[in-house]
Amino acid sequence: MVMEFLQYLSILIELVIALLGIIMISKKKYYGWFFLITFGIYVAYDFIKLKGFSINPDLLYSSFFIATLSALFLAWTFFKGDYKK
Repeated sequence: MVMEFLQYLSILIELVIALLGIIMISKKKYYGWFFLITFGIYVAYDFIKLKGFSINPDLLYSSFFIATLSALFLAWTFFKGDYKK
């Protein structure tokens, strides 16, 4: 019961981060797209897995891979300091 609550809480936090990505986009911060892509996919992925919905595993794994690439680009952007531009 507690672990399921933590999973829902985690999904809610991921959703908040995705929404913050939208706010960043509205402020002309290009990296907001990568927050939105990464955490939007995480929300969908985690919710689908939690609820046990039947979905093509290739689609799930491909979308999770896209989220991982997006997170990598985001981390690289911050590592290089390009977010300041």
